[in-house]
Amino acid sequence: MLSRIAGAAGSTLVVGLVGEAAGEPTKTGALAPADPDAFPTVPTWTRQIGAPTGKGYGQPSPHESAVTRRLYPGLTQPITAYSTSPLQDLDGGITPNGLFFERHHAGVPAIDPGKHRLMIHGLVKEPLLLTVDDIRQFPSVSRIHFIECAGNPSFLPPWGKTAAEVAGLVSCAEWTGVSLRTLLEEVGLHPDAKWVIAEGADAAAMTRSIPLEKCLDDTLVVYSQNGERLRPEQGYPLRLVVPGFEGNMNIKWLRRLHVTNAPAYSREETAKYTDLMPDGRARKFSFVMECKSIITQPSGSHQLTRHGAHEIRGIAWSGMGKVERVDVSVDGGATWHKAELQSTVHAKALTAFRAPFPWNGEERVIMSRAIDETGYVQPTLSALEAARGKNSFYHNNAIQPWRIASDGNVTNGRE
Repeated sequence: MLSRIAGAAGSTLVVGLVGEAAGEPTKTGALAPADPDAFPTVPTWTRQIGAPTGKGYGQPSPHESAVTRRLYPGLTQPITAYSTSPLQDLDGGITPNGLFFERHHAGVPAIDPGKHRLMIHGLVKEPLLLTVDDIRQFPSVSRIHFIECAGNPSFLPPWGKTAAEVAGLVSCAEWTGVSLRTLLEEVGLHPDAKWVIAEGADAAAMTRSIPLEKCLDDTLVVYSQNGERLRPEQGYPLRLVVPGFEGNMNIKWLRRLHVTNAPAYSREETAKYTDLMPDGRARKFSFVMECKSIITQPSGSHQLTRHGAHEIRGIAWSGMGKVERVDVSVDGGATWHKAELQSTVHAKALTAFRAPFPWNGEERVIMSRAIDETGYVQPTLSALEAARGKNSFYHNNAIQPWRIASDGNVTNGRE
């Protein structure tokens, strides 16, 4: 909350206040004289020498210890599981490496990079077995892209309470590695080559089929994330990044690329990661993650503590290219207003947006909808269900509402 006190020449100073009930919006308040660090006294941290230089790896402030990934509510074991990125506590479009979401099917392998190899074989002229050092000697590429789990979120209640629980299986980073096209040109492709089967070195041997056109377009074999080597949970020492395609096609712990003339039809693209339609058939190879957005501030579990001008902030993304526009509504979708996008919009990357809105104690339902450069408009949940039915678990990119109560408490608008 805020406290306004008179300053020199009629100006106003804004300081922290205490003594009012938590969660009650306020305009004025009183200082807490008992706190030795309260403004305007000189606080303890200004009157003493700080911590020494030289820590080997920087860590967040202990005051930010609650900002962590968390297993999704209801999961009973952490091996075949997923943890969400805390979207409601993050700013901008780049996810810190330690907060990048996780999805594992057989835990995180402990790989010795010196012994790890990447094999490229099949319908190629010269099969190769590459070390990590070999790969790092090819021309490098750095690009910013999101990765999103196909089940982010499912179509089924209960609906998440926070932005992390609703859509926390998406994150974005700057990836550095080698264009897969470069490696495929190195081995030489047979004229019959049409698919590349990628396999991971985890205990699940995660396997997905990727169209050759995509492999020759923007797919990367990466070894670094946000300027440092991949974390183990993000595929150390090598992973694929397949921009805009569903998350588990970005094979982690990459060990094999098998060039073929047909897809593998593996478990992860038949029994799983397919979209069951109302007539019992499944959508085949629904690879692309469609245009989507979510408001992260204010969002579920947040508390508005003052009346007046506020700002909606959030992220938007599309697996089909750049986000062209984001609209926001503060009246449950009755009217829409254009939001401001971040200064540089990258293709197939999280794009931060913001828009002002007033709040003076009235109940509101806020939401956002994204439009990408192809003209695709993020749908409502009812429109998505009308088109695809209610049997699917994956590819829910529906508009997400948040409800602001008269006391400033923010909850999921679907509840």
